[in-house]
Amino acid sequence: MTRSGSSRGKPPRPRQAADAPRPRRLKLAGHLIDSGLMSRCLNVVVENGGAYDLHRFDIGRTVHDFSTAEFSVTAPDPQRLDLILGNLTSIGCHLLDERDALLKPSEADGTVPDDFYSTTNHRTVVRVAGGELKVEEQRMDGGVVVRDGRAVCTKLRDVRRGDQVVCGHDGVDVFPLFKDREKQDFVFMASDVSSEKRVEITVAGIAALIRDVRKRRGRLVAVPGPVVVHTGGGEHLGRMIRAGYFDAVLGGNALAVHDIERALYGTSLGVNLDTGIPVMEGHKNHMRAINAIRRRGSIARAVETGALKSGVMYECVSNRVPFVLAGSIRDDGPMPDTIMDLVRAQDEYARLLKDAEVVLLLGSMLHAIGVGNMIPAWVKTICVDINPAVVTKLSDRGSAQAIGVVTDVGLFLRLLADELAPRT
Repeated sequence: MTRSGSSRGKPPRPRQAADAPRPRRLKLAGHLIDSGLMSRCLNVVVENGGAYDLHRFDIGRTVHDFSTAEFSVTAPDPQRLDLILGNLTSIGCHLLDERDALLKPSEADGTVPDDFYSTTNHRTVVRVAGGELKVEEQRMDGGVVVRDGRAVCTKLRDVRRGDQVVCGHDGVDVFPLFKDREKQDFVFMASDVSSEKRVEITVAGIAALIRDVRKRRGRLVAVPGPVVVHTGGGEHLGRMIRAGYFDAVLGGNALAVHDIERALYGTSLGVNLDTGIPVMEGHKNHMRAINAIRRRGSIARAVETGALKSGVMYECVSNRVPFVLAGSIRDDGPMPDTIMDLVRAQDEYARLLKDAEVVLLLGSMLHAIGVGNMIPAWVKTICVDINPAVVTKLSDRGSAQAIGVVTDVGLFLRLLADELAPRT
């Protein structure tokens, strides 16, 4: 079976130049039909000016069986074929002529060769010297450096001159997840964005997942935005931190500012959270909170001296849960604990996300997308936001594993805390 880029009848093959590259044969396995992956792969070939020959297509007999396909790809010139193969391997196609990965040295610190392999967040293996190396520290938008018998996903800024960098697509195998079928205990919501289901049912499923991970001593990370405080969810997040459910909290300056404003003055953005009414001169309370912490030198010191007695940041310090506050250009203050060097802040985020099994993204588009870019696809990722566009945008940026819960984050956290850490 042969197809190419024309849409009129059975199209001819692309005209092959005298120096046209030889066809390359690939294999694809998985839930190819219901996931749409098979048509996606063939569209990649056609839309980039290539043609394919479908040699074999075995369809699984049950809903749990994988289907497999083998096909060859041709293109008019090497550049177009490389483009097609690069796109195909990144979504899970495997070249059958098992060549070693092409390694090229970096010519300068912080740079890679122009044809470097750009990583995805899926499990990846590279072939080196006839053997297979599993890529470590998997994340999207990096390169792969091979050194001392290891293949490591590396941010471009961390590459050093002389590092051996994987280039092209030969010798690279990517293993994407198949949504729903391979999420196992992560299928308590059938749709990607859950907005029409009872929140209580969704929360019960998430609570069961968290209990199971905690029982196995797996790592859980919370990524809350300041809306957690604005909606009254800070108290409930604090309950879960106190009960030992989170191993790290990642946020921005505003999370700490409004959490501490709430703890010291009972307001968030100058609004009394108990009455919902703005207080006189409440607009300056967040600056008063910043000043109170800056006077003491750090959030931890404010807790130690008794100046800060409640809130998310208080619970983190009191229960020795590490946190990172990443700064931005809009930050007031900032808090003395806020890291304004964004390269350092990214590195600290990545350090605390290492080996995480579950990540809860709570009402923050900026930090949700940022964290989504740092974690591999097999990390169970739950994004809670009142705006469904946040979940959609997160998926569009590559974090397709994220499950979306469209609801008020304060309500969500209250229900989750009642499941995991009920008041006594």
